[in-house]
Amino acid sequence: MEQRTLGTNGLPVSALGLGCMGMSFGLGPAADPQAMIQLIRTAVEQGVTFFDTAEVYGPWTNETLLGEALQPVREQVAIATKFGFDIDQATGQNRGGLNSQPAQIRRVVEASLQRLRTDRIDLLYQHRVDPNVPMEDVAGTVKDLIAEGKVRHFGLSEAGVEAIRRAHAVQPVAALQSEYSLWWREPEEVIIPTLEELGIGFVPFSPLGKGFLTGKMDEHTEFDKSDFRNTTPRYSPEVRKANQALVDLLGRIAHEKQATPAQIALAWLLAQKPWIVPIPGTTKRHRLEENLGAAALPLAAADLREIEQAAAHMAYTGVRYSEAQQKMINR
Repeated sequence: MEQRTLGTNGLPVSALGLGCMGMSFGLGPAADPQAMIQLIRTAVEQGVTFFDTAEVYGPWTNETLLGEALQPVREQVAIATKFGFDIDQATGQNRGGLNSQPAQIRRVVEASLQRLRTDRIDLLYQHRVDPNVPMEDVAGTVKDLIAEGKVRHFGLSEAGVEAIRRAHAVQPVAALQSEYSLWWREPEEVIIPTLEELGIGFVPFSPLGKGFLTGKMDEHTEFDKSDFRNTTPRYSPEVRKANQALVDLLGRIAHEKQATPAQIALAWLLAQKPWIVPIPGTTKRHRLEENLGAAALPLAAADLREIEQAAAHMAYTGVRYSEAQQKMINR
């Protein structure tokens, strides 16, 4: 698979990574761990070298899963994980809220290294900007961890422009992880230009709109009671119905190219910038293979114009998160 580089200080990764959250957390019941270990190893066999997790996914269960899966191939891959939520490091209880105090960052990193069965974290993100801790202190702590060899690169997740600039001034930021897809294009306004200016890579999560852009979901789709999409305004039946035209467009283009809507959506993202590395997630081998096929599906300028012209007339409605979750993003 094509390799891309995150940040001017250079973290080389596969053009498509694998988001592992949904294997353990957030999108319904956790999948069978042994099946997921095999899926992760299959991804490595097919050229994926970039894997994304976080301590809060569980908490802890997803990092533990990834550590076991990747230990035999650790030197072939890059692992990204995250700190920033207020999780009791003794009990694993998620107390709600944020905690990026320097001492907490260090505690999280030591624990994550153990769960991931590794001696270094390739990309360490602050999961959400903590308004109670100066960004300079956060970036300075990660800078020290990099100097100690426990972390290789620094990243931010769902951060706003001011936070990105303040962090980057202390410790170069290799990547920003935020939502970006044909269904959520807000980063194009100020985030992507800022990343380009500063030489920071972009790792879009939910590049398939949490499943909506695959064409396998409509307004009648029901989610498991433990699936957080049940509490997300953007996934209400009314909003899904209002945006069905976008999925229909992807389906038509996919048919012309003998591809799938998911592959077109991912290929569109890859075509936006050479330093964009989407991390679609899945728990199914056939979906993994489908997603990875997008890396070999170049879109011509005419294709991109057609998608752009059609998407420009779409009515995007519905916020991404609940009110409480919205308060934690784009600080």
